[in-house]
Amino acid sequence: MIVEICANSYQSAINAEKAEANRIELCSELTLGGITPSYGLLKKVMQNISIPVHVLIRPRSGDFTYSDEEFEIMKKDILLCKELGCAGIVSGILNSDNTINIHRTQELVASSQPMSFTFHRAFDWVNNPKEEILKLSKIGVARVLTSGQQTTAEKGISLLKELKDKTTISILPGGGINIKNVHLFKEAGFDEVHLSASSQIQTIESPKISMNSSKLFDETKLTFSDIQKIKNIISNLNE
Repeated sequence: MIVEICANSYQSAINAEKAEANRIELCSELTLGGITPSYGLLKKVMQNISIPVHVLIRPRSGDFTYSDEEFEIMKKDILLCKELGCAGIVSGILNSDNTINIHRTQELVASSQPMSFTFHRAFDWVNNPKEEILKLSKIGVARVLTSGQQTTAEKGISLLKELKDKTTISILPGGGINIKNVHLFKEAGFDEVHLSASSQIQTIESPKISMNSSKLFDETKLTFSDIQKIKNIISNLNE
């Protein structure tokens, strides 16, 4: 069984290889569900890791419906991954109604070739997973990373099995997989699993002030710098 480690840092990637994982998905900011890693991290990992590296292409947190500009950024990031010799891309785009944006996703797949393409956990937001996965099978998607539309893959294993039997695309269970339940997926006939195997260490005492913003951790809202607010502030300063 292939074990893919979701690596959120250079150290996580090194640890995955040392532990003899088969593959990594490289990203940043697991607390946000993962976003595209920096160029510096990508280059460092590709220089020092020998196992296959799949890269998450997600330009921001929040939903999976992107503007034209964000779409162009995603395609440029994919080309960068290709130049660096990455083995695969993990990405995907939804429409505002949470159906898969097949046209744009197909463009991402085409941009990724000859790298492998995984449709990521945006799939867990679609309303008709059994129908949507058939669409993905027609555009060259190699695998779908999904928890079976549940908070953990263990809870979603029934749908995961149905999807596995319905398509030739590889189903990559991910979400809450650990030493206690990983055998369930092997016994169910899955060829690969996705997990972070994360631990935490205390690095500092409580900071003087927190840099985290709880009001920004909301997937239903998109945060942006408001042009009118900026203008008002500058105008106020110039009075």
